[in-house]
Amino acid sequence: MKIGVVGGGAWGTALASVAAREGEPVLLWAREPEVVEAVNATHRNPLFLPDIPLPGSIEATGSLDTVSACDALLVVVPAQHIRSILSAMPVGITPLVLCAKGIEAGSRLLVGEVARAVHPGAPIAVISGPTFAFEVAQGKPTAVTLACDNEDLGARLADRLAGPAFRPYFSSDVIGAEIGGAVKNVLAIACGVVEGAGLGQNARAALIARGFAEMTRFGMARGARSETLAGLSGLGDLVLTCSSTSSRNFSLGMGLGQGKSARDLMADRRTVAEGAFTAPVLREAAADVGADMPVTEAVCALLDGADVREVVGALLARPLTREDQ
Repeated sequence: MKIGVVGGGAWGTALASVAAREGEPVLLWAREPEVVEAVNATHRNPLFLPDIPLPGSIEATGSLDTVSACDALLVVVPAQHIRSILSAMPVGITPLVLCAKGIEAGSRLLVGEVARAVHPGAPIAVISGPTFAFEVAQGKPTAVTLACDNEDLGARLADRLAGPAFRPYFSSDVIGAEIGGAVKNVLAIACGVVEGAGLGQNARAALIARGFAEMTRFGMARGARSETLAGLSGLGDLVLTCSSTSSRNFSLGMGLGQGKSARDLMADRRTVAEGAFTAPVLREAAADVGADMPVTEAVCALLDGADVREVVGALLARPLTREDQ
């Protein structure tokens, strides 16, 4: 199974490196010509993973038509660009393994739902979990959820991608895997705010727990399974991104907690903090299914420029309730 990777950022490059173990050929599509040239000439990605040598069996291309000829495609572009990239590719039946985390603005569709709309004949799978790209590229131990409603395809993909340090766990709950990855980005911003505002470790731990309750409420309302949300793609990813400055979303939240504006913080970023785009869409999607998500509401207010202390005060002043609600 020849793997194509659509997206030459840090995560796409790291996954290409995983798929290229033992000299397996991998084709990497990148939008940036300098990335294509550097990967082919020096086996490095100077823009997104500059310190990581890449396997020589990775070939880069700037042609979506060329990469579409592979046996399976790992689609690793930001969630808000998924539709445009997939629409530019030949419509076919090549399996699409979605590795972006988010909800499309406007339609409020999960990434997998967007993919099905654009490529209705293509089997869909999702890779999600606690993954910092540079650690995966360095070969450090990593476990992910690989969700697919076709168990045979899921098993073949897991076998193709698994390696000594990269362990996929199969799930048939595609929606659950997607929701965990999307919601945790928003909650990571909130935890970054706690850090930036100096609110303490008690507050961060409480926020992770209550944020997970929000994730669960929304996920169950959308048809996810609770065990998926409590697994690698939900709770596992939540713990990672809510605890480290290596998370783009956490770092954005730290800046907001220090009183900086979202516009200024995002202006110079080459990489995308998906949670900033997902938060307002998630708020709308939660309203659609009647899921109460006060932390998400708070993040939206902060992204719109609200005062940190006022937003935190409003959260703490909410009526007391049962923990299972």
